[in-house]
This record gives sequence, structure tokens and C-alpha cells, in this order.
Amino acid sequence: MTMQSHLLLSLFLLPFFSFTTSLSSIIPLGFSLHASNQNQSLSSPDSTFSLSFLPVVPATSPPTFLATITYSGGVAVWSAGEVDSGGVLRLLPTGSLRLVNGSGSTIWDSRTENLGVSSGSLDDSGNLVLLNNKSVVVWSSFEDPTDTVVPTQNFSVGQTLRSGLYSFSLQTNGNLTLTWNKTIVYWNQASNSSIDTNLTSPSLSLQPNGVMSIFDSNLTSGAIVAYSSDYGEGSDILRFLRLDNDGNLRIYSSPRDSGTISARWAAVSDQCQVFGYCGTMGICSYNDSNPICGCPSLNFEPIDVNEARKGCKRKVELDNCPGNQAMLTLEHAKFLTYPPELKDQTFFMGISGCRSNCLLSGSCTASTSVSDGTGVCIMKTPGFVSGYKNPVLPSTSFVKVCEPVSPNPSPLSQAAGNSKGWKLQAWIVVVVVIVTLLILVALEGGFWWWCCRNSPKFGGLSAQYALLEYASGAPVQFSHKELQRSTKGFKEKLGAGGFGAVYRGILANRTIVAVKQLEGIEQGEKQFRMEVATISSTHHLNLVRLIGFCSEGRHRLLVYEFMKNGSLDNFLFAAEEQSGKLLNWEYRFNIALGTARGITYLHEECRDCIVHCDIKPENILLDENYNAKVSDFGLAKLINPKDHRYRTLTSVRGTRGYLAPEWLANLPITSKSDVYSYGMVLLEIVSGRRNFEVSDETNRKKFSVWAYEEFEKGNLQAIIDKRLVDQEINMEQVMRAIQVSFWCIQEQPSQRPMMGKVVQMLEGITEIEKPPAPKAVTEGSMSGTSIHLSSNISALSTFAASAPAPSSSSSLQTVELSSSASGRNIEGGASSSLLRSEQK
Repeated sequence: MTMQSHLLLSLFLLPFFSFTTSLSSIIPLGFSLHASNQNQSLSSPDSTFSLSFLPVVPATSPPTFLATITYSGGVAVWSAGEVDSGGVLRLLPTGSLRLVNGSGSTIWDSRTENLGVSSGSLDDSGNLVLLNNKSVVVWSSFEDPTDTVVPTQNFSVGQTLRSGLYSFSLQTNGNLTLTWNKTIVYWNQASNSSIDTNLTSPSLSLQPNGVMSIFDSNLTSGAIVAYSSDYGEGSDILRFLRLDNDGNLRIYSSPRDSGTISARWAAVSDQCQVFGYCGTMGICSYNDSNPICGCPSLNFEPIDVNEARKGCKRKVELDNCPGNQAMLTLEHAKFLTYPPELKDQTFFMGISGCRSNCLLSGSCTASTSVSDGTGVCIMKTPGFVSGYKNPVLPSTSFVKVCEPVSPNPSPLSQAAGNSKGWKLQAWIVVVVVIVTLLILVALEGGFWWWCCRNSPKFGGLSAQYALLEYASGAPVQFSHKELQRSTKGFKEKLGAGGFGAVYRGILANRTIVAVKQLEGIEQGEKQFRMEVATISSTHHLNLVRLIGFCSEGRHRLLVYEFMKNGSLDNFLFAAEEQSGKLLNWEYRFNIALGTARGITYLHEECRDCIVHCDIKPENILLDENYNAKVSDFGLAKLINPKDHRYRTLTSVRGTRGYLAPEWLANLPITSKSDVYSYGMVLLEIVSGRRNFEVSDETNRKKFSVWAYEEFEKGNLQAIIDKRLVDQEINMEQVMRAIQVSFWCIQEQPSQRPMMGKVVQMLEGITEIEKPPAPKAVTEGSMSGTSIHLSSNISALSTFAASAPAPSSSSSLQTVELSSSASGRNIEGGASSSLLRSEQK
């Protein structure tokens, strides 16, 4: 074909491919896509996916571009490679799809030359295919993946995801492996524990709802490997599996047209355990929750000062030592050793032998002595050495260097040095700041003296109470003696539960508070304060406010605002003779709406979604005006004894009658689990009866099942609390509340509405369709005081200490559940009946 013919063909095709959304997904022979034309793209029929060139981020100089398939919004799911501004992606007349640079050099090729390719297309699942004249697929991007797997794409044995030196593959036995440099297997998740048959041709698939499973002809159904934390939630969300350049495999979610992604699951929970993350001789550690890379000591320097992950090198190589060699000691550090290195580099000796043997051996550059009683010593030979340092590691490592040994300065000495240099250069600023602070302190002290000079307790007030009275909402730190004095020695007990007892207290400024004395806390000081700060930063009209805390030695206490009218259960399930505790319908509906708004804030409006896990009337408190406030959110993370990077179990608490079915089916716990619990509470607000009660009136059926039967008959009066029969009731609100409750307690989480939608339905903003019948779910053996669910769940039942004594058929029990963290990602927390308040 002549140049003129090429020009005419290009002019003919230009109108079809010059817009961001093209009219056709068919790629004819001779088609070309140019990196220099950012408006040129090829879209799938429904415009969900498109093939185009995108600028590489972060920007390079000169600029480079990636030939990629993107999901709506610009999220890349497959790429052919990176080119300069002169790059072109062409479907050649020979049938090969080829990416070339501006110089004409080939960057990538589909290797389909002379295989009869006649056209190509991009389908609505994101699969780019090349077809012959019989419409048979000759090549597809799904069969030639890069670093991403999308729903409907089967990832099979022999296929590999790659990102830099890292790769991910599926083994013939169904195991999933992450490998560094094609040699070091640093993550190997076996699936044989859940598969009791030999696999012939396993494949991995990520379902649109966020479930990752292995399929095989010998399996009747998929063997679940992992869940995304937003499993089953939302619509128009693309969930995809990606191997990132940090060596971790993650499930991401991307809402349509947003262009943003959120990590919902990670294969390696501790990023520093990824081999080679910080390069050779690099040491990985954490700055709060973020991994950072550094060098072992001042005997080393970064290979690239602009990229810490490239690792470190000795300033003086061992072969060029002017003096003797010595061993640098790294406390609480280890050098990562995985198969196949593990067997050849593991020895058994004491810590001194581990150090001296490496020093004397010419084939050892570093060693790790594991201080767990096993006597394991790992010797590292010259080559790639990947380090990890963390205060919780029970190991000491040694690195061979040339004398003199120059350890890294401690953070305190670094800070002191920086402060000294700053003072020398800017002493005037320091003086101004100090004088300003002194003036402010003097003014504040004078104000306090003027206001409180006649108070006998003025001398005992601390600056912490000044914060409590005037400050910014930050949690106030109390001493244990202060709280002991304010509670009169912890005498007036309001309630008790799984996290400890609650006492009434009066602060020095006459503020009445509820002081929760936590039990079983094993967290360190820093982690405890971080979690307290997270809870205290969660502010909403319908959430109980955390005022302060105490962290002194083994004492851990939380100070909450006092709720004068106690908890909702005292009103809903009060005996008939306690007429003063009867709530009219207007109060009940406002409580239901306020509770829904509080949970909505936890789920959808916080920076991080908080799943409560124990929504029940005992955890809904009422202030002096009967406004509802949700209590005890965030406590499970606070109680957890281990840092989230190292824990293997996640502990939560739930209560009989309010647990969602996924607890019993060992499925992931999400915000939809709270929706189920709220639906049960909403039904109790309407009926004034425990949802798990059975009686002759309900034909010995669970109340929620019986209530739906009456709802279908149109007999709402049978469901409504009989104590309201002589009162004015808004039946339209009653109908909305009952319908919403049945939607919330659907067995499938995907059928339950989000809490924001619940609020809209209760307010009448959104029309409510007739809910399907909720299934009767058997919640294990629940007739006694303990519940036995499965090998993965241990249960402990306790009665709410200050709850009214229930009948044997309706005893409220709190159960403690432990679940595998890989199957359940739970943020937030729960407890039993706490913060029980004084009644009028």
C-alpha cells in the first residue's frame, strides 16, 4: 500500500476514533492509536471500558505514555507498555497487534502474525480480543494479563501477574504464590485445607461482589479464598485484583466514573514482610501505620537518595576495609528468609554464636538470632538482603561492616540536633513564641483565679479540666486518682458488660460523667492513645461523646458524657406497672430516626467506616430530652491486644437476637450486619417486645417471623405495642417503620439497604416497596447460657448486669465471637450493656 493510500485510510478512520467515546468497539486491520492524540480512544459497546494512551503518573521528562485499557473514570486494568510521545499501537495487516516507540522499536507484540486475524474488539467485560474471519478468538488480553484481574476473567495455571521484580501465580494444587525475582516465594496461601479433592485445572476468579474463589472441574462450587471488605455492597462498583509495585496483592474497588480506587483486601497484611520492599540492605520499619525504608546504620548510604526503596550500600566495602571488620547490632530486627533460602541458611546456636560465627565466616554478611527459645540463627550470604525492624520482633540481627561501627542516631538525638541548629539560626522567633505563651498562660491563670478564687477545690483543679471546660474537643487525660475521687472510689455502679464496669462520677467542675473501667487491655500506651483519639474524633448529635480517658500503668478508663434517661431497653421492655417509663409513639419514632442517623454517620460519613457489631436497645442511650445516642462504637479496636499488622484474629462481640445471619454462616461482617441489627431494634421499638420472644400469641414462632405474617394480613395493630393502644399514633410512620425493619432483616446482605437509605425511607423521602418475607434463621443452640456455633467461633454468654430480669424464654445474652481476619474485616467495635445511666 502506498503512502497516499495510508493517508487516505487514516483520514477515513479519523472521524471514528477522534473522540473519547467512539461509536464502535471493532478494530479493523490497519487501525492505529497514537500517543500524541489524547482524545483518541476505542470504547466497549456500553462505554464501561476504553483503550487509549494515558500519561504516565508521576509525570516524566520527556513525557511518556501507557497504552492501556481503562475502566470508566480512568482506572487502568491492562497495559501493553510504555512509550514516548511518538508511540503507536497498531493492528498490522499481518494480524499482529504491536506497540512501537517513536523510534520504531517494538515495545510489545501480541505474537499473532499470520494466524488469520481479521479484526479485533473490546467487549463490555474489558477483554481486548483478536478474531479470525470465523469470529474465533486468536488472542485476548484476559489470556495475556499484566498486573490486574477483573471480574469474569479466569486466571489460570501458567498465567502470571507481574509488577517490577514481583510476580503472582496460581499453582496446580490450588496454592496462590507471590514471588520476588522469580526465586523467593514470600507468600504462599494454601487452599488444600478447604479442598478435599485433587485439582486438575484450577482457575482463580474474582466475582463482581468481591468474593475471590478457586474453581475446578472437580469442585462442585468455588473454594473461597478471600473477601473484599465491602463485599456485596453498592452498585456500579468495579472490584479488581492487582499486583502492586510494592509486591503486595490487593483487591480494589472503584465506583463507576470516579477514577478513584480503594484497597479492600491485601494478601500480605504486614507490608514489611514483603521480600525486597526496601531494596538490598534496606531496613523496613513503620512510621505510625506507614512503611518506611532506611539504612542499617551510618556505615551505609542510600543507593538513590531520591528513592529509598532502592536500598543501601556500604560506604566502605568489606573487601576494602582499612581496619578490622565488626558486627553492627540491630535490636528487634530480622532479615527476611523465605524458601528456598530458609533451609540452607538456618542453623541452631545462641545469640553470641550467631554473631561471632557470621563475623568469622567469609560467606556471611549478616545474621539474625531469633529470641523465641528455638535457638534459630539465620545466616545471610552475600547477595540480596532484605531487612525488617519493629519493636515487637523477638529477634536481634547483626550486619558485618568495616570499623568503626556507626549506629544510626536515635530519634531523640536527631530531634535535639535539629532543634539546636534551628535555635542558632532563629533565636528571635523562639523568644517571641515563649513570651507569647507566657502571656497567654498568665491571662488564662488570671481568668481562672477570678472565676474560682472562692472555691475550696480551686487548688486541686488541673490544666486538664481547663481543657475540659474550654477546649477544642480533644480527649482530656485524667489521672487514676482523679477518677477514683470523682466516682467516690468506684462505688456507684451503673452497669457492667464484656469490657468492664461503668460508674457514675462527678468531675471537679460539677460535670456528671459515666466512667468505664476497661478490663483486659494489653495495648501499649501509644496505641491506646491513638485509638482513644480516633473514638473521640467521632462527633455526631446521635453518638455518645467521649470526654476523656485514663492510661496510667495497668489502669485504662474511658470517661463519657452522662445520659440521664439510661438505655432504651429500660423503656421498651419495662414492666406494665412502671407506667412512668412508657414512651409514646412520637418519642419512639424520633429515637428510631436518631439511631439510624447515628449509625449512618459511623458507616458513611466518618473518614473510616466504623462497623458497630452490637446494635441493640442496651447500646442506645437517651438524654434528658429522650434524644437517642448510640454508645460503645469503636471499642473492639481499642480492646484488641495486638497491632493490626500482626493480629491473626479479630475479636468482636454480638448479642443473641441481633446477630446477622452472616455471623452464623462464617461470611464476612460488613456495615450490612449493623443494618440487620438495627432492623431488629426497629421492630422492637414498634412492638415493645424482644424480637426473639416466642409465646402462644405468636404461635410459638420467632416474633419477627410472626410479625411479617401479620403485616401481610394488614394487621398492624397486632404488631404495635399494646401499651400504646389508647394513645395517638401516626399510622403512616408505623407502616414505614415496619416495612423498613423487614427490609433491614433480609437474610442476604445485598438485599438490605444502606443506613443512609434507611434514614430516607423513615423520613418518607424515598418510596418503600413491599419487603420480601425474611427467612427464619436458626441461631445455633440458644436456649441455655452459651452458644456453640462452629470451630471458628468461640462463644461466651453474659447477662447485662443492670437489665431487668427477663424470663427464661427471652434472656438477653451477649456472645463473644472470634473469626479469621482473612474472612472478616471489621472496623469499629461493640460491647454489652454499658454506660447505664441514673434515672430521674
